[in-house]
Amino acid sequence: MSETTRSSAPRRIFIDKQSPKAFHALVQAAEAVRATASEAGLDRTAVELINLRVSQLNGCAYCLDVHTRAALRAGETPQRLGVLSAWQDTGLFTPAERAALALAEATTDAADTDAQASAYEAARQVLSEDQISAAIWVAVTINAFNRVSIMSKHPVLPPHGE
Repeated sequence: MSETTRSSAPRRIFIDKQSPKAFHALVQAAEAVRATASEAGLDRTAVELINLRVSQLNGCAYCLDVHTRAALRAGETPQRLGVLSAWQDTGLFTPAERAALALAEATTDAADTDAQASAYEAARQVLSEDQISAAIWVAVTINAFNRVSIMSKHPVLPPHGE
């Protein structure tokens, strides 16, 4: 079998499979971050909104697929998921969610120091320090998973039965 796909692009290494110890450490970090977020009072939908917004910014189709399904299971609405990329232009998100999303965006575009300052200022108005820290950790972790999936070219497959 050829080392290329139908589009003649070289086959990518699934780095999570190639280096399972490193990937397992990332999974363990994500589990710790999820627990930290819960302990800080960030509910599962807020965590999934962060995961989705960061994955949108990074263009990670695999993580968008995974976290859309997770958000729906957590009780998120299709309407809010549909407008998430334009969250700032809607009134559908709470002040705490808006603060967490701004922190997630500032974490993802780490070079934008003005956005960081603005996000921190807004977050301090509605989130505790534990929640601010947890939101940033969620963004850091999903950024890492995005890079794993993007560099591996993890495929998005249709749901079973379709």
